[in-house]
Amino acid sequence: MMDYTDRHCRFFLRLLSPNTLLYTEMLTSAALVRGDGARLLNYDQAEHPVALQLGGSDPKELAIAAKMGADVGYDEINLNCGCPSDRVQSGRFGACLMGEPALVAECVSAMRSVVSVPVTVKCRIGIEPMPQAEDEFVFLRQFIQTVAAAGCDVFVMHARKAILKGLSPKENREIPPLKYDVVAELRKEFPKLTFVLNGGVKTVEEVTKHLETFDGVMIGREAYSNPYLLAQLEQVVFDPSWTLPARELVIEQYADYVRARLAEGHRLRSMVKHVQGLYAGLPRVRSWRRYLSEGAGNPTAGADLLLDALRIVQAA
Repeated sequence: MMDYTDRHCRFFLRLLSPNTLLYTEMLTSAALVRGDGARLLNYDQAEHPVALQLGGSDPKELAIAAKMGADVGYDEINLNCGCPSDRVQSGRFGACLMGEPALVAECVSAMRSVVSVPVTVKCRIGIEPMPQAEDEFVFLRQFIQTVAAAGCDVFVMHARKAILKGLSPKENREIPPLKYDVVAELRKEFPKLTFVLNGGVKTVEEVTKHLETFDGVMIGREAYSNPYLLAQLEQVVFDPSWTLPARELVIEQYADYVRARLAEGHRLRSMVKHVQGLYAGLPRVRSWRRYLSEGAGNPTAGADLLLDALRIVQAA
């Protein structure tokens, strides 16, 4: 979710769901350790619970980055072993790390040695090509076993293989078939570990069904394109007595946040883009999106753009 779940997006999503665990976009350990780590790690306290997702393969550097995140209050450190992009692979992190389970275990161990919050791993159910000519499930089981031995007991499993050559990141989210049964088999083999399912989940009904088998469900792109889904899940999964927030109220609250961030020098467009899916599936949503997209480019526009846009979706 790079370029999507930034701090502005996470604040907006928190207005829709008080209890969902939110994840940062993947931040490289190099950027945090050698760059402007304070700026990259900055977030609003309202975002809790929030996990910091790291990309990297240098155990010492990851340990420093993990401690930086824990020191500023992140609730979890997650190591990305699932992103298949060429750019990520060139840096020797993401999905290609599944081919080096001993290194992943070393990274997990290094991070756990310096933080008290959970260190978790997000990965795929396999990679292609595999480093050895062996059974795919044996490969996956050995990866989980090796990393778990280093102290990781939570695995977020994207239930697709990652094709490391020939497919774009978008194609890697669509072309490799979903195999939820593989993750279910893992959960049987490792009953003491926690398995969170990811990939292709789009509805409340699907989430509730999967929670009968898995310990949790992670939703990525669908939560961005249809964020009100998180509010519906808050009510169904966490608290049936919780009242769904009116979309208009969410926009009014977010407008206050946007106004405060604009005063700090943040760009309007970078904040407005995250709310465009709030009215997904409802009348006049295209006009809503267009008004926000075009208006955010006006150099004189401010937080009131969000409030003005409400007249479009409130029109009779």
